[in-house]
Amino acid sequence: MPHLTIEYSANLESRVTIADVVAAIHQAAIETGLFPIGGIRTRAVRRDHYVIADGDPDNAFVHLVARIGHGRDEEARRQITDRLFGALCDVLDEAFSASPLAVSFDLEEMNPRFSRRKNNLHDRLRNGAKGSST
Repeated sequence: MPHLTIEYSANLESRVTIADVVAAIHQAAIETGLFPIGGIRTRAVRRDHYVIADGDPDNAFVHLVARIGHGRDEEARRQITDRLFGALCDVLDEAFSASPLAVSFDLEEMNPRFSRRKNNLHDRLRNGAKGSST
């Protein structure tokens, strides 16, 4: 954990390199020190159909959802929130200063009774194996 989903309006792609946003959020999650690297998943989802505020086609949005495992105390959740939202704002700063942009964040805890995972990445990382380049 965590699973990080960056949802964004398609019109943002002309203002920001989305791969840079994904990389910044992923790195911020690592830097919290609160998650095993093998559990971090960061993805971006482009939204082609949207209306924002007054419908002006220049309006854009980015919404980050961090879904984490249940059980971290309030201080840890606050650290996660501050670090990830801060990284998102930092990477979007230039676009935010130059155009209408709504930036938001939500932290969600998964219910352990209804969450399942299967992951061999922790073992691979522990053994020092590198990914394939194919």
